[in-house]
Amino acid sequence: MMYILWVIVMAAAILVEAASFALLSIWFAAGALAALIAAMLGAGTGVQTAVFFVVSLVLLAATRPILKKFMPKKYIPTNGELDLGKTAVVIEKIDGMEGTGRVRLEGVDWGAVSADGSVIDEGVSVTVIAKGAAYLTVQPVNKTL
Repeated sequence: MMYILWVIVMAAAILVEAASFALLSIWFAAGALAALIAAMLGAGTGVQTAVFFVVSLVLLAATRPILKKFMPKKYIPTNGELDLGKTAVVIEKIDGMEGTGRVRLEGVDWGAVSADGSVIDEGVSVTVIAKGAAYLTVQPVNKTL
């Protein structure tokens, strides 16, 4: 009966690792394999459980720090994310009903839409709150949604 439990634990750990690539649950799959081998050799439930935890934690502690050195170290934002929160100036009235709206952000003209659908007049300073492929979603400076 314990054979089935260890196979299920091993399969679940492999599936979680395949979905997340977090280098965490794979070690529990190895621990479950070791516990399955212990069960096949006739070890009791307590020994199997101890083998599972010892193997899992030793592998985790010994190998994860080494593997993390090869993983990306810090998050690098995209150009679009760097523009969020910046201030632009409306150079053509933003009006969703009329389909108009342009802003200038750091010398570059963008199509623009209002975050809440309101009309924003030319010359108003706006904050960029989202960035699409060819347009910015903005709101007047000092206004919160």
